[in-house]
Amino acid sequence: MLKQALAHNGLIAILRGIRPDEAEAVGQVLYQAGFRVIEVPLNSPDPYTSIRTLRSSLPADCLIGAGTVLTPEQVAQVKAAGGQVIVMPHSDAKVLRAAKAAGLYLSPGVATPTEAFAALAEGADVLKLFPAEQMGPAVIKAWLAVLPTGTLLLPVGGVTPDNMQVYFDAGRKSSSVQRTDRMSRMRTAPTRASTAATGNIAW
Repeated sequence: MLKQALAHNGLIAILRGIRPDEAEAVGQVLYQAGFRVIEVPLNSPDPYTSIRTLRSSLPADCLIGAGTVLTPEQVAQVKAAGGQVIVMPHSDAKVLRAAKAAGLYLSPGVATPTEAFAALAEGADVLKLFPAEQMGPAVIKAWLAVLPTGTLLLPVGGVTPDNMQVYFDAGRKSSSVQRTDRMSRMRTAPTRASTAATGNIAW
């Protein structure tokens, strides 16, 4: 279902800093805009409440996940809140195994081919390339030549509306949008989200 959700519009919304009182309104706007994967980083205020609110207020075809997941204990808390996707900045095997054991979708952070292959061996559903700005499209294109066919890569960090096409041209099919200030372009008055793209592209 994760790959299907990513295929919907090729974007992941990262709601960094989202507050629980904003979550439902932001989620509704994002869903109407075509997003089917929404991530709440765990370094946001009261992230588990925001995850719970998003899960209860959005249709089942929209996956709700957590980012900056660092420990197996956090995996359990995400699942308890209704989260379905675990996104990590690293590839700690303990966290990967906890996520798979919990039946959650998994996107660990990788920065080398060795880490990528190891994460796939642990059951990663998609790979988060982080920070993507240190690798660039040429490096990512090279990875795709050696990774198993069908591997999805999600570049995070340094992807913007101005350079997103370069990443797509390198072979990707999806990208992430990270919230920073306001979603004025999406016309949602109650929120503090934004449309600054910094993120995930899946192949």
